[in-house]
Amino acid sequence: MIFPAITCTNTFLKRSIAVFLLSVAALSTQAQTKPWSIVKGKLTTPWTAKVNPQMPLPEYPRPQMVRGNWQNLNGLWNYAITAVKDKQPAKFAGKILVPYPVESSLSGVGRTVDKDSTLWYSNTISINSALRGKTVLLHFGAVDWQTEVFVNGKSVGIHEGGYDPFTFDITPYLVSGAKQDIKIRVWDPTDDGPQPRGKQVKKPEGIWYTQVTGIWQTVWLEGVPQSYIKSTKQTPDVENQTLTISGEAVNAQKGDKLRVIAMDGSEKIAEKEIAANDTAKLKIKNAKLWSPENPYLYNLQIALVRNNKVLDEVKSYFAMRKISIGPDANGIQRMMLNNQFVFQFGPLDQGWWPDGLYTPPTYEAMQYDVDQLKAMGFNMIRKHVKVEPARFYAYCDKTGMLLWQDMPSGDLGNNWENRPGVYQRATDKNRTAASELYYRKEWNAIIDALYNFPSIVVWTPFNEAWGQFKTEEITKWTMQKDPSRLVNSASGGNYYSVGHMIDLHNYPDPAMPRAEIFGKTRALVLGEFGGLGLGLEGHTWQDRHQWGYQNFKDADAVFKKYSSFIEPLKTMIRLGLSAAVYTQTTDVEGEVNGFMTYDRKVIKMPVEKLHSVNTQLYDTSLVK
Repeated sequence: MIFPAITCTNTFLKRSIAVFLLSVAALSTQAQTKPWSIVKGKLTTPWTAKVNPQMPLPEYPRPQMVRGNWQNLNGLWNYAITAVKDKQPAKFAGKILVPYPVESSLSGVGRTVDKDSTLWYSNTISINSALRGKTVLLHFGAVDWQTEVFVNGKSVGIHEGGYDPFTFDITPYLVSGAKQDIKIRVWDPTDDGPQPRGKQVKKPEGIWYTQVTGIWQTVWLEGVPQSYIKSTKQTPDVENQTLTISGEAVNAQKGDKLRVIAMDGSEKIAEKEIAANDTAKLKIKNAKLWSPENPYLYNLQIALVRNNKVLDEVKSYFAMRKISIGPDANGIQRMMLNNQFVFQFGPLDQGWWPDGLYTPPTYEAMQYDVDQLKAMGFNMIRKHVKVEPARFYAYCDKTGMLLWQDMPSGDLGNNWENRPGVYQRATDKNRTAASELYYRKEWNAIIDALYNFPSIVVWTPFNEAWGQFKTEEITKWTMQKDPSRLVNSASGGNYYSVGHMIDLHNYPDPAMPRAEIFGKTRALVLGEFGGLGLGLEGHTWQDRHQWGYQNFKDADAVFKKYSSFIEPLKTMIRLGLSAAVYTQTTDVEGEVNGFMTYDRKVIKMPVEKLHSVNTQLYDTSLVK
């Protein structure tokens, strides 16, 4: 602001003008640094107003490895958007609500960040007294995409990946006193880069949605001893009634032990002590098997022990369940849960929110989706080209929802050509070395991060040939990485003779892969179908360009069409179909083919009627 020159000899008037100028300058500064408020004019959910800007998503973020000494850093941070070439900003534009991505309305910003720009976060935190004197770990649930962290002006490290959790030990960078300065630099090229990015695009339309940049899961601190448990890995074996568990300990010394205790409720049922960084095998006698009908979870305690003194301890849980394929009486391969055929039926689930985009407004909202799907009679969810916060998977463990986990797509496009043979319309894409590295590194990290959640029964490396490459190699690697689960090499994509299943997409009516070609070697699944569209005024992301694979004018017509799918599906189950995935849980942006509207305020078809028709597909008499 430019002020005209003023000449005055009156002392009182001079002081008055000085006060006025200071007030104007203060207002100018406030205008440059805007306070937080939700971005207006966007679709909201019933939980939007429940978000506490002082502490959003306050729950403990890592339910598979719980410690008590932690500090949530979610809340209001300063933000700035600068050119990529610029250094740390001297001034910040305003407040952003972490952990909602900058493009979301709940962030309070609602701005996109392109490949030529950098998003900065800044916060001065006060470390809780319980953390002082400990090794202090700074955890990020997920940040999209390239993240560099600075503590008290020094770079701590860089992480690349939008879907996997990561941690920095910031102890060497802390200064005396409670207050510490944290700055975070994020760069995300979205669909201008080769990295995994799911359905994010710069220009959203159709099945492609608003881009997501920056922090989108919880940021938190944890205080641990100098020697501590970094991670655990637990694998059930139903046949042998054992749980194999290993732990990775940091700064372990010779003679240090891992003490592992399995609990059935409050009753100790197994205990073993092994060398740190070794593997234990616990006997779980008369195991209670986990299933959608009986999602039984055992408690687990893991301690790092030195000279009979507990240095560190974490709490966890596990389930005894087995997922496999095996032949029926006709030699057709079926998906088996605990050695019994269970037809798996559920929706394609994008995990998007109109107020938080990738981030649910509250965990209550996230649980609502799962609860409604259970009430509708589904026993499975296909998590589509996105990874959720750990609490989502823990809730599915608790409620008994089977999960198929996709790898988020990236570097889309394929080498298309005409080739003889059914189900082979394209060749694998030739990715660059960098693109391949990003994919492999993140897929490995995602599997590691989600390995302990028993609800996950299927890994899906590729979807619909989107960036599909080296299919046989990637599928075999995934199977070797985790032999305890099934691998769906390409859902609706290019088909190769690898993996545990063959997966067809067909819209809108159900169809199945040909049993006479594939059924003797792999399970037959319908990876996507349906997509019946119904836009409801006042509950849509946009007024125009709403679409489904088949559109309807009222809910009765949608349900009539939906219920017409059940008898054909029964026939397909008899012929060998093991699973089916309906599109989809909710409307998402331009898509209006959800069971629920995007804002979750309307369930389009009666839940009781959906439950009645859906549960017919679990009739065991369908398979002799």
